[in-house]
Amino acid sequence: MMKLPAAVICLLAVLICAGFTNASAPMTLTDATFQTELEKGDTMMGFFWAPWCGPCRMIAPMLDELVEEYDGKLKIYKLNTDENPVIPVTYGVYSIPTLLFFKMGQVVDTVLGAQPKSKIANIIDHLM
Repeated sequence: MMKLPAAVICLLAVLICAGFTNASAPMTLTDATFQTELEKGDTMMGFFWAPWCGPCRMIAPMLDELVEEYDGKLKIYKLNTDENPVIPVTYGVYSIPTLLFFKMGQVVDTVLGAQPKSKIANIIDHLM
């Protein structure tokens, strides 16, 4: 087992305590927080997923890339459908992965299943 130097351990502890998160990952929403974000009127994409879903895990890294590429232009959120069943039913999400695209608080496009990054980027570009 590899031992980390004390300075590295201290730095990791500081980052964890400071709430350091991966800036290039979709922000997590819940049933309680989804409407608040939607009401802001920002152009956003909701990624409806579950941890056991293979196709969801397959497209997750691509969504991390899109977060970086569209930073400041599009908000990308994820919502675990197992832990948050109300919002998916509200928006008719009955299969995962599902991507819902919102503009001014309204659904303007939907993508079902794992799709290539180019298809998703094309939809985002049309929203801008």
